[in-house]
Amino acid sequence: MLMRCHHISYDYLMSWEYFGDVWTNVKPTLAFKQLPMLLVDGKHEICQSVAILMYLETLAGITIADPVKAAKASAILQSSQELFAPLNPTVNFVVGDDFTAKKDAMRPMLASRFSDLSRCLDEYEGQYFIDDTPRAAEFAAYHHLNLSKLLDETLVAAFPRLEKFISDMEKIPALRDYLDRRPQLIDVGIEPKLVINGEAHPTGVMQT
Repeated sequence: MLMRCHHISYDYLMSWEYFGDVWTNVKPTLAFKQLPMLLVDGKHEICQSVAILMYLETLAGITIADPVKAAKASAILQSSQELFAPLNPTVNFVVGDDFTAKKDAMRPMLASRFSDLSRCLDEYEGQYFIDDTPRAAEFAAYHHLNLSKLLDETLVAAFPRLEKFISDMEKIPALRDYLDRRPQLIDVGIEPKLVINGEAHPTGVMQT
């Protein structure tokens, strides 16, 4: 989303497309043994989402000059990224009673973190956390807030400032275009699938 909105060209590849092998074989060879990974100039492999996002901010020329505001934005980014687990795995892979149990278990944590993010949005003037420019913190927070709606729409609805933030983000033309075109996640909690080019594929690490 950050690359699309700040006009950074890229190619998106699944692990088996890039490495030419199944993920279980590739995983031990990567730094920190996980994805995502950003390949720069065909040779520099940058792993870890926060590191990738901060690099992209520099590339896009949207870093924050004020060191205090930059540190606060970094804190928001890291706090948002902490929502990855268990939110992302639950939405993308967990089904049935296990899904219900995990959803109920994470409600207090999500409500607490959403309250924190809501307060952060009120600290400075502007649409977003620091000003009117969407940066890494905004895209990370938006991703997890948006994903939480697939878990339970009422979670974000309890925070009007977050609902406005989501609406403001989705009014960015490049982001709106990306959201309309990206694969759709369906059957969450039942049998999660990604709809790619009109065809449903099970979520997971194997090529289909």
